[in-house]
Amino acid sequence: MLRVEALQIRRGHKTVLADVTLDLLPGEVLGVLGPNGAGKSTLLGALCGELHPDQGKVWLDQQELKDWSGSQRARRLAVLPQVSTLDFAFRVEEVVGMGRLPHQTGRVRDDEIIHAALQAADVGHLSGRSYLALSGGERQRVHLARVLAQLWPGEAGQTLLLDEPTSMLDPLHQHTTLQAIRTFADRGAAVLVILHDLNLAARYCDRIMLLEDGRPHALDTPAQVMRPEPLKAVFGLDVLVQPHPERGHPLIIAR
Repeated sequence: MLRVEALQIRRGHKTVLADVTLDLLPGEVLGVLGPNGAGKSTLLGALCGELHPDQGKVWLDQQELKDWSGSQRARRLAVLPQVSTLDFAFRVEEVVGMGRLPHQTGRVRDDEIIHAALQAADVGHLSGRSYLALSGGERQRVHLARVLAQLWPGEAGQTLLLDEPTSMLDPLHQHTTLQAIRTFADRGAAVLVILHDLNLAARYCDRIMLLEDGRPHALDTPAQVMRPEPLKAVFGLDVLVQPHPERGHPLIIAR
């Protein structure tokens, strides 16, 4: 389990993230939403160990994250950044196979996992192709397969952090991507995902954190967070909120 206590991060004399305390639970998808500059990517950087807190602590299970070795951490924690770049003509399955580097499970098992992760991210048909020949959305889904392979098949004690995994995707693949993430969490992994689409967050997340100016404005279920008042306060957006006619989760409609 990933736990954050009174997290604060400063850049120079400016505090860019403060007062963040949360537990990321096994089997949960936690969505992080907020306007540009709210501190979402800074939070993810602190949770994966890329940024060191000026105050507060980040724990992975019963040990501070900073005390985990790189290989130990990589077997328990996978990160999909907002932008992933590769400048070499690797084949798609080679890119996904990079997720297996922290493990020593053998070529046969790794090939099985790579195939399963490709299918989960809906990029199995791209196997054999050069990564450099792919579109931006295809590359994004290949990198999703890579981090899924890193933690495959997903279980309690593993944590997946994703920064805007749907940003370059068409509507169909936005849903297939979040369905894959949801399935991963349903096997026991803890998932934190940064999103901009309010309706995708309402549908796929168990809890939602709204960040405003580097501080949590709300942290609760979609039904409690996705209401006109918090959304107006954080985004400055006037909305109607209605139950989805089939699924029942909040459906957000801009006025």
